[in-house]
Amino acid sequence: MNAAITGLKFFFGTTLAQEALMAKMRPIYLPRTLPVILSREEVGRLIAAATNLKHQTALALAYGTGLSASEVTALKVGDIDSERMTLRVEQGKGQKDRYAMLSPILLERLRVWWRVARAQGKMLDGGWLFPGLNPTEPLSTRQLNRAVHAAAEAAGIDKRVSMHTLRHSFATHLLEQKVDIRVIQVMLGHKKLETTALYAQVARAPLGTLNDEERSAFAKLVKPLLRNAQ
Repeated sequence: MNAAITGLKFFFGTTLAQEALMAKMRPIYLPRTLPVILSREEVGRLIAAATNLKHQTALALAYGTGLSASEVTALKVGDIDSERMTLRVEQGKGQKDRYAMLSPILLERLRVWWRVARAQGKMLDGGWLFPGLNPTEPLSTRQLNRAVHAAAEAAGIDKRVSMHTLRHSFATHLLEQKVDIRVIQVMLGHKKLETTALYAQVARAPLGTLNDEERSAFAKLVKPLLRNAQ
């Protein structure tokens, strides 16, 4: 709507030189709503309630790294660097490649899924990390969102849950673990710190800086939740 108003103002003011015709037209400002956040216990229940190993692993990865649905479905097996404990996110948020951090238990879950999928012929060499029914095609974001909706219902979670909810929860829980907000900004691929700062409004603990201990806090956050979902 605001884009249309801007276009009309340009048309009448610049093209027709009739700026007065749009003098009373004002942009529409909508209040910015706070994101829905799951508790740590709810995240564990959600992952455990997913219908199969592929969906459980995809949801665990989304929460454990803060990736969006499109970033999760675009992953390939070759994007995992086991030695460096990282995950390459190609053309992620903001169309800029970045690396996501993997906890030891999350890496182990990925290995379990890889072994099972390979044994069942569901994953190709160097192919998609989360293939669709046809292993040459990736799981779609729509299918992944359906999976998270079904898991939320099965887990009895009475909140509006989507894949983005896991991303929101990841960021908020890290803030509550006192991980530096600038570290979280990099993890999420946000261009502006103000975007990440939104989560400070829903975190239940004050912001803080742990310097070299961010990785420890990250592992501490993810480990019990993913273990409960196994």
